[in-house]
Amino acid sequence: MDQGTGTGAGPLEGLVVADFSRVLAGPLASMFLADLGATVVKVERPGVGDDTRSWGPPHVGSLSTYFTSVNRNKRSVTLDLTDPADLELAHTLVERSDVFIENFRPGKLADFKLDSASLLAAHPRLVYCSVTGFGSTGGAHLPGYDFVVQAVGGLMSITGAEDGEPTKVGVALVDVLTGLHATISIQAALRHRDNTGRGQLVEVNLLSSLIASLVNQGAAYINGSPPPAAMGNQHPSIAPYETLATKDNPIAVAVGNDRQFHTLARAIGRPELSGDERFRANGGRVANRRELIRELETTLRAAPVAHWTQVLQDAGIPCGPVNDIAEAIALASDLGLEPTASFTGPVGEPTIETLASPLRLSQNPVVYHRPPPQLGADTAEVREWLLGDGAEPLDADGRSKGPGRS
Repeated sequence: MDQGTGTGAGPLEGLVVADFSRVLAGPLASMFLADLGATVVKVERPGVGDDTRSWGPPHVGSLSTYFTSVNRNKRSVTLDLTDPADLELAHTLVERSDVFIENFRPGKLADFKLDSASLLAAHPRLVYCSVTGFGSTGGAHLPGYDFVVQAVGGLMSITGAEDGEPTKVGVALVDVLTGLHATISIQAALRHRDNTGRGQLVEVNLLSSLIASLVNQGAAYINGSPPPAAMGNQHPSIAPYETLATKDNPIAVAVGNDRQFHTLARAIGRPELSGDERFRANGGRVANRRELIRELETTLRAAPVAHWTQVLQDAGIPCGPVNDIAEAIALASDLGLEPTASFTGPVGEPTIETLASPLRLSQNPVVYHRPPPQLGADTAEVREWLLGDGAEPLDADGRSKGPGRS
């Protein structure tokens, strides 16, 4: 399914990516590149493959849904790097690629001369992206797992109930952020290569991605405030900007300025709140948050969340119910956002659903052209290409598109 009204040829068409990464951050980055038209060859261990192939249940057919979530639009080839013939094919793949992505433990790929120093010396136009947990210097020996980074990186300390246990986010958010940072960095490096003819090393790591993503909470601390603590669904600097109780289920209300608060007060039939000295300005509302919430919830408890959502949205107040994932996807569908993409699986396999790309390009829309691959499904095709003269490398859809880049 195509999105938008463009030609169907992605803006990265003709770009070849050698994806030696596994699990989430690296594969997410390569999937975004593939969604935009790049040819991505996913290199996996024979008989085992990407770790996430075994991370189930749940499954869709024979594939884990974890694996399918970040591996559409790719080819899978199995190569044993300890086998000299397969290692030679791996190097041939790199030679014909524009981008190399890996998330091995720092130093591991040097055994195969697939480290950045070796490959950039041999292929100066290559963009080499290395994804690690804690960088390639003092933290090079530390394994990078999202949950651990959420803990040591401070995110868990500001997530969860005010007096509760530190809590992780419900998805591997740090991996997702790092994958996005990798995607941005790779495209910037490709732009530099277009201008100069030179590739470069791109390094992203989970801890740096998390710390940079602490934004206002991190900025408050480094500019002299105490380390922030968990506040449940409350915002440290704005009120009311949290969930509020209604007659049945909570409603999320995001009041970003004084004008919106005055509108809120009128909409719920409590105009006197906007004239109360404690609540007139945001600073007072933050200082008197408990009293403010008590006043608001006294009124909101008189009707269900559906009623208040309609009332406040009609008044222009940002708000909504606390949906589960099924309700969230249904909402996006109702709004015409096409939140999912379907793929016909191989013979004997069911249809595979993936969450759609959020990218919308009017001239070069995202194209969903290949389902998440079975392990080694494209090995014969890719091997034939690698053993050939390389004059006609494959594009994302299997058509030849001219000589390689490196």
